[in-house]
Amino acid sequence: MTTVTSDAWRPALAPAILLRRDRVRSTDLLVLPERVVVLSGRAGAIVRLCDGGHSVPEIVGELTERFPGAPVATDVPVFLDRLRAEGWLR
Repeated sequence: MTTVTSDAWRPALAPAILLRRDRVRSTDLLVLPERVVVLSGRAGAIVRLCDGGHSVPEIVGELTERFPGAPVATDVPVFLDRLRAEGWLR
C-alpha cells in the first residue's frame, strides 16, 4: 500500500467511532455503529493520538520517543492511511 498521508493532515476519529479500553482483556477497541474492531499491539497508542490536534509528523515523533527502535516512521503513516480508507479517520 502506498502512503498518501499529508504532513498537514491532523487525523481524528470519524464522528460515529469511539476508542474504548477493554480492561478485562487489556486491549483497545474501536466501537463502530454495527461492530467492534479489536486493536492489536500498539495500535491503540497510535489511535489515541488521532485527536485532530496532532499532525502525522507529530504523531510519528511522539511514538518514536515512546517506542525507540520501532519502525514508527514507516509503519504509522501506512496504518493511518488504512484507517482513513476504512472511513474510521477523517
